[in-house]
Amino acid sequence: MSRAPVDRAQRQGPGAGRPGRPAAAVSARQADEASARPKPAPASKAEQVAPEAAAQRQSVQNLTVGQDEAGMRVDRFLEAKFPGLSFSHIQRVVRKGELRVDGRRVETKDRLEPGQKVRVPPLSLAAPKRAGPASEAEKTREFLKGIMLYEDDDVLVLNKPMGLAVQGGSGTVRHVDGMLEVLQGRDGQRPRLVHRLDKDTSGCLLVAKSRFAAAALSKTFRSRSARKIYWALVAGVPRVKHGKVSTFLSKEETSEHDSRMRIARHGDEGAMHAVTYYAVVETAAQRLAWLSMKPVTGRTHQLRAHAAHIGHPIVGDPKYFDIENWEFPRGLQNKLHLLARRIVVPHPRGREDIDVSAPLPPHMAQSFNLLGFDVSRYDPIVEAPEE
Repeated sequence: MSRAPVDRAQRQGPGAGRPGRPAAAVSARQADEASARPKPAPASKAEQVAPEAAAQRQSVQNLTVGQDEAGMRVDRFLEAKFPGLSFSHIQRVVRKGELRVDGRRVETKDRLEPGQKVRVPPLSLAAPKRAGPASEAEKTREFLKGIMLYEDDDVLVLNKPMGLAVQGGSGTVRHVDGMLEVLQGRDGQRPRLVHRLDKDTSGCLLVAKSRFAAAALSKTFRSRSARKIYWALVAGVPRVKHGKVSTFLSKEETSEHDSRMRIARHGDEGAMHAVTYYAVVETAAQRLAWLSMKPVTGRTHQLRAHAAHIGHPIVGDPKYFDIENWEFPRGLQNKLHLLARRIVVPHPRGREDIDVSAPLPPHMAQSFNLLGFDVSRYDPIVEAPEE
């Protein structure tokens, strides 16, 4: 039987050709020779570009404008599609006519329409930066994922915690709107807020993941087609168990950096009509009541101002709780007891309605447990009119 030929070096092993010489000596000599060889030149900047970026630079791309990109400026469209593309490069390819929309030259400020064909010339993109371990963006992303109640391709619903602002303001650094940047999609679109919650109100916060969804949901809120239900713990028990509050509200400055809403009259400067339905769900010794509230309008602090207006302010409300000498019940935390419990909106794509509920925040769960309230009880506010 024939045997396959064996390479001499393989047969003899390292140093076998020099009997008696230690292997360590051979290794040392090889190391010296290796260090004497000229080192390869460092990779050029162009060679360091990520493979994906290089592929984009070497070929023409033909893109179609989607429904979510309707109305986008040409330069914003390119920035979204190619995050590594510099502003000067965008200006250059558009100015030279290398970028075409439906075969025609365009300007950077021109706006795109769904279905248009965009021819993108070979591009030079910068390599994406690699983030270090446990970057702030990753921490923020994990935080948002942890408070998500619902998500699909167009919409997400967050369970906003008490104390977290929805938008930035004077002295506010950490807020939901700023955090949404880390959830930017592959198409470069950044999630957008479509409504607001007060900083100390917890619960359902609806967010659009695309321009298309934002436009559709904004229309839904303007037409009052969105149904929102809030739960509150209030002082005392309303005499009317199912009621409607209809007033005008206007803003009043309480200090240089603070304001609140006051009950106004029709025709007053800045006065806006506000309508809220409420229902008493349970009571505790005539001292406290669990209210379910449905706002028809969406004015600033509407539910808080209306609860105070009927003589039953929300427990823990620093702005509107105005009952003198009221003894705070033992075991309850002095925090705003207001939850955006449920939101129901038509899906922007015409699918089944989005219907999401948020759990009680820790301080309200503690209060409800102490008072013996059962969160599985039937909520009578669902019987309230929509208008």
